[in-house]
Amino acid sequence: MKVLVTGFDPFGGEKVNPAYEAVKLLPAEIAGAEIVKLEVPTVFGESGEKVAAAIDSEQPDIVICVGQAGGRAAVSFERVAINLKEARIADNKGNQPLGQVIQPDGQNAYFTSLPIKAMVQNANHHGLPAYISYTAGTFVCNEIMYNLLYTIEKKGLAIKGGFIHVPFEPSQTVGKAVNVPSMPIEVIAKTIEYGIEAAVVNKEDHELNMGTTH
Repeated sequence: MKVLVTGFDPFGGEKVNPAYEAVKLLPAEIAGAEIVKLEVPTVFGESGEKVAAAIDSEQPDIVICVGQAGGRAAVSFERVAINLKEARIADNKGNQPLGQVIQPDGQNAYFTSLPIKAMVQNANHHGLPAYISYTAGTFVCNEIMYNLLYTIEKKGLAIKGGFIHVPFEPSQTVGKAVNVPSMPIEVIAKTIEYGIEAAVVNKEDHELNMGTTH
């Protein structure tokens, strides 16, 4: 089995992106599965194209994209991506779409095919905070997740795919409000590793109620 894991480069004026920094720390093999690591640009359109090309070349069984969600206090496993790109800030090439669809012939939304409940549970069982998120936003993170699931559907690929958001790492909070949460990159990486482990060993997701009240 092969797992393709992607992480974004720094964006929004940050000097580091904990997403790819954590991906780089992942072992070469998890639960017997080969781990292929790929850095992708924080650029609308280009990130999805790079993932699609890697799928063609690597032929993975699982694809997990990782991105930064500064302000979140723990690693979050995304449930859904929506067919909308609307950017409060510009991407790394100055693109700032407003109310545009990602794929005109795509569904309004796609749900992850990863066993995210099992993934969260495995991280929690190892003493690490993690939860399911029901919004991947409308920036490049949502777009890459949407395009991944769109590609899987349109090409009829037998691939499981989804997205993980990670918090700031500590150095990024310097100069920000004192209550902005962060997590060491090593802890982020272990949380992702436990998530991947669960994705590899669980063909079906766990029947757990992890919904929210807000």
